[in-house]
Amino acid sequence: MSLPLNIDYTDKVVVVSGAAGLICSAIARSFALSKAKVALLDLNEEKVKKIAEDLKKEGLRCEGYKANVLDKDSLISVHKHILEDLGPCDILINGAGGNNPKATTDNEFHFEANDDTKTFFDLDQSGIDFVFKLNFQGTLLPTQIFAKDMLERGGCILNISSMNAYVPLTKIPAYSAAKAGISNFTQWLATYFAKSNIRCNAIAPGFLVSDQNRSLLFNEDGSPTKRSAKILNNTPMHRFVDADELLGAVLFLCDDRSASAITGVVLPIDCGFSAYSGV
Repeated sequence: MSLPLNIDYTDKVVVVSGAAGLICSAIARSFALSKAKVALLDLNEEKVKKIAEDLKKEGLRCEGYKANVLDKDSLISVHKHILEDLGPCDILINGAGGNNPKATTDNEFHFEANDDTKTFFDLDQSGIDFVFKLNFQGTLLPTQIFAKDMLERGGCILNISSMNAYVPLTKIPAYSAAKAGISNFTQWLATYFAKSNIRCNAIAPGFLVSDQNRSLLFNEDGSPTKRSAKILNNTPMHRFVDADELLGAVLFLCDDRSASAITGVVLPIDCGFSAYSGV
């Protein structure tokens, strides 16, 4: 990985939740390459520790921790370990999030429904609760724990919003609404901490290809699915976003010299998707 910006984060402690995922593992590595001390948090302990060990082999400073962003006691425990291993948090990346099949409809429009499809009326309450908790509370709770380190020293919080926060995508009402909540919460935090020397911003990634959604976007022969074709047709650059293309914005927004007056911003990184009306 070659860094898009040469920003020196030497000795800054960066805490990244959801660090075993595609986006946040790339973010964690970019900060480590920028000489920060990085704490990688994820519920998947085996995977996050493997990522941390691989970074250490490159001579980078980082530690991997199992953490449940929906369990405050878990976060308090991890925070204590991070204080001992790396020091107080300077930058918090709230990257934990996701969707749930129980909160997803089978069809884009109700008139397409039949007896074998899951409609809006069949959405499962437990699935909806999970999506809202994971995305919203999974951002709020880590912020409650780690932002305390910043109160006397200053710091930065970066949340991961989504294209769905601007205009909801079909089939995923709970995820779209939860991410809209993240954008709103980002602005709330920015205001609340404005005079406490803590900035809070967010990025809204466009459509990325990952192991989780590859089968939804591409057929077995490599051609785009119907849904994938619709996405690309409504993206002016007519391509998907690469995870590495998020890193310049992340490193910039978290730098107190370059972005000292930027707070409460949700930055789309989407190959133009949010700018295009479809006409």
